[in-house]
Amino acid sequence: MNYSVLMSVYDKENAEYLRESMNSVWNQKMPTNDLVLVCDGPLNRKLEAVISEMENCHKDHLQVIRLEQNMGLGYALNEGIQYCRNSLIARMDSDDICCRNRFEKQIKLFEDNSCLDICSGTILEFEGDIKNLVGKRVLPQSHEEIIIFSKKRNPMNHPAVMFKKEAVIRAGGYNERFHLFEDYYLWIRMLMNGSISQNIAEPLVYMRTSREQLLRRGGVIYTKEMMRLHWWIRKSKWSSWLDFFSGAVPHMMVCLLPNRVRRVVYYILHSPRKRREGEDDLFY
Repeated sequence: MNYSVLMSVYDKENAEYLRESMNSVWNQKMPTNDLVLVCDGPLNRKLEAVISEMENCHKDHLQVIRLEQNMGLGYALNEGIQYCRNSLIARMDSDDICCRNRFEKQIKLFEDNSCLDICSGTILEFEGDIKNLVGKRVLPQSHEEIIIFSKKRNPMNHPAVMFKKEAVIRAGGYNERFHLFEDYYLWIRMLMNGSISQNIAEPLVYMRTSREQLLRRGGVIYTKEMMRLHWWIRKSKWSSWLDFFSGAVPHMMVCLLPNRVRRVVYYILHSPRKRREGEDDLFY
């Protein structure tokens, strides 16, 4: 089964990270025949050099789409979806690294269940070196559990998502109505629209993180946007008042904690397990 990979890159991103990310796609056990890279505005010379290198090596399987100016992630992804040649589309961030069997595992789910519209899986967060794991984000697996979880928290790990193009378009695509939460907003609309979901327990993606990125998951602006989305979910009657007060309110309190305290809380909640023998097979 063929699938597309959808990525977006903009000027301030790291060229070496982009190279590692794209190579982790090309080195899959089940490689793609269509990687769509959306350049969200003009890029610096180092990023352009990496893209040129990739075009030379993978010209038959790489589409580079260029936007004249930086439009934001949601707009860039919507544009890229239109160019994807396959019904199945896998999301990939330009600084993350795929486990070598990521797409093989996800494709199998879609082959086994023709009704499936979207799936994600566990992500492992690392700082600096890929072996320096600092976090692990595990989500509910079954469709029923995902629906319940979605009423309180984001039910999909965006960097590890694979979805059917038609299901995303039917739900209206990415929308920046709730800035910083475009993905959560999309998953809710897809579930409301009857999309069938599933998550994989095993790790699919190594997600690059840093102290600065963690700090951006809090603060007044982030909290306001998060609460606006949860209020919309409540008004849409997707969630109950109990969901709102037991999900959104505690999340708000964590977001407003001092940076140092929030960092400790986050690492306690998302602490990765110790590496087991043979786990290096996950690396690209």
